[in-house]
Amino acid sequence: MREVVFYRTQLDKCPIEEFLDSLSGKQAQKVSWVLRLIQDIDYVPAQYLKKLVDTDDIWEVRVQFGRFF
Repeated sequence: MREVVFYRTQLDKCPIEEFLDSLSGKQAQKVSWVLRLIQDIDYVPAQYLKKLVDTDDIWEVRVQFGRFF
C-alpha cells in the first residue's frame, strides 16, 4: 500500500485541500477515486501517476475529466 502525502506550507496551508474545495462534487469524487487507486494497487498506470523528472520522490497525480485532459 502506498501513502499519499499532501504538501503543506510553513503556515500549515495545504494547496491541494483548497483546490479540492473548489471542485464540483463529481470532480472531487473523481480525484478521490484516483487517490484511492494510487494507494490501493501496486502497479498504477501512467495515465494516473507519473514520477517527476529529476526529483527524489515527487509524483504527479493525473485525473482526467470528460474528453479533455
